[in-house]
Amino acid sequence: MEDMGQSAEFGKFLKVMRSRMTPEQAGIPSGPGARRVPGLRREEIALLADVSTDYYTRLEQGRNIHPSRAVLNSVARALNLDPGEQAHMLDLLENCATSRRSHIPAQAVRPALRQLLDAAGNVPALILGRRADVLAGNRLAFLLLADFPAMPAAERNLTRWILLDPLARELFSDWKAVASDAVGSLRVDIGRHPDDGGSNQLVGELAVQSEHFRRWWAGHRVATASAGTVRLRHPVVGDLELNVENLVLPDDPDQVLRMFSAKPGSPSADSLTLLGSYGAPAAGAPEPTRARENTNNSDATRAPDI
Repeated sequence: MEDMGQSAEFGKFLKVMRSRMTPEQAGIPSGPGARRVPGLRREEIALLADVSTDYYTRLEQGRNIHPSRAVLNSVARALNLDPGEQAHMLDLLENCATSRRSHIPAQAVRPALRQLLDAAGNVPALILGRRADVLAGNRLAFLLLADFPAMPAAERNLTRWILLDPLARELFSDWKAVASDAVGSLRVDIGRHPDDGGSNQLVGELAVQSEHFRRWWAGHRVATASAGTVRLRHPVVGDLELNVENLVLPDDPDQVLRMFSAKPGSPSADSLTLLGSYGAPAAGAPEPTRARENTNNSDATRAPDI
């Protein structure tokens, strides 16, 4: 697996962002003849950012990275970064110097939040942790997506499931867009937590098993959308179009409440109601199977039960 050192990642990010730029976007005459490198040259970005070419070169090479906020803002404007990309660039820079901590504690879901998930009724809801680990969810969310509690603890990760499970490809009508966004979100998480061994392990696994992941990861795209729409081809209730809301939990900014909702009175709303009825346990039936413990999992940051 490639070096995940943040100094190297910072430089790689700048290089990829530079390579996607065109002279026309930057207002620079393209001049005669073909360019030898994709995108803009280092000296062109340096000119746009009002820094020396040598200084910008050292930024891309990850050497002596101590730029001021004003310089970073100028570089972000020169590279035409959106707010999410600029925030990711700052995360990479902030975390590039040294390891901040040797152990990242496991995340825990407060009991009141679990009660909230169950009370959501016909609204599928998940609580996602670092690297999109599925920490908790309600019954309808598992019926809508996948039975995460039945999976081994090390596999209860939304990004891993989307990228590697063939059923996920069949479920999402726009699978490539959903999977690309998942990879972009993992990029953001890596920038925030470079010392998280679980994230690095996940990146390595996905890089080995998914060609799509390798291509998207190399593109350094980041995804930070808090809301959107997803279209599903559900094997039980058919086509669904749902709104998705991602709410960051104030007690732990690395936990996100993801909720799926349908427009009231729409066919998708009726389908969600039908799905809830389809999966409802009979009176007196035992509780749904809980996830089995994975005693061989050495990653203590993974939640053992959801």
